[in-house]
Amino acid sequence: MFSNLSRASIAALTLAIVVVASCATTARAADAAFHHVHLNAADPEAAAKWYEANVAGKAAKTGIFNTVEFGKTKLIFFKGKPDGPPSKGSAVDHIGFSYPDIAAKLKEMEAAKVEIVSGIEQEGPIKYAFVKDPWGTLIEVVQDPEIVGFHHVHLATTDAKATLEWYTGAFGGHVEKFAGLIPGIRYGDMWVLVKTVKQPPAPTKGRAVDHISWGFADLDADAGRLKAAGVKFKSGPYAFGGGKIAFIEDPQGVLIELVGPAEKK
Repeated sequence: MFSNLSRASIAALTLAIVVVASCATTARAADAAFHHVHLNAADPEAAAKWYEANVAGKAAKTGIFNTVEFGKTKLIFFKGKPDGPPSKGSAVDHIGFSYPDIAAKLKEMEAAKVEIVSGIEQEGPIKYAFVKDPWGTLIEVVQDPEIVGFHHVHLATTDAKATLEWYTGAFGGHVEKFAGLIPGIRYGDMWVLVKTVKQPPAPTKGRAVDHISWGFADLDADAGRLKAAGVKFKSGPYAFGGGKIAFIEDPQGVLIELVGPAEKK
């Protein structure tokens, strides 16, 4: 959130965010829950309406900010530059959504004049296609019978094994292969997937997908654990209103917000 917000704006958002996690014991890595994706758009209100109309989800307001809710996961929109850089080429290449009938969904998107990047293809049991929102975020449309709605965040990395180890160390989970093909980690009803690239990706701060977020039951305890492990902290934890937040960066340049309640649950 630092890319486009003042500290006061962050505070306002924090007051409104519903922090996940209700563990009564000291938080461990396995207690982390995926929380939200922050997208930059020149017109945040229009972006929220676009996602509700074309992707699904429920548009809402988190304080003064436009959001779209997909079950437990939120997209949060803040004002970005009209010519801001896209997600592709950054350490978060794209985000993904799953539908029961990908052919019907893609036909619906075409009728709505959504930009189709590539048509339906199939790899193993999974059908997929790519579209792009008007503000530069690449979106994968998949047909996964196990998850409907918000499906994944796809990271780009020069070292997939090291990236997966870093995320399991920071947020818990176990390395698996989505559909038996793509390495990743499942967090509840969503995946963090990885793909290997030859050149180091661009940091996400200021891109169409600015950052991603996890929630903790005891942010102070886990911040201490992460600092002791050598994780790069950009700021925090610090308290605002009813919660606490901190920002870290993964080794490939993904900006990550950590959220937690004001007091340990």
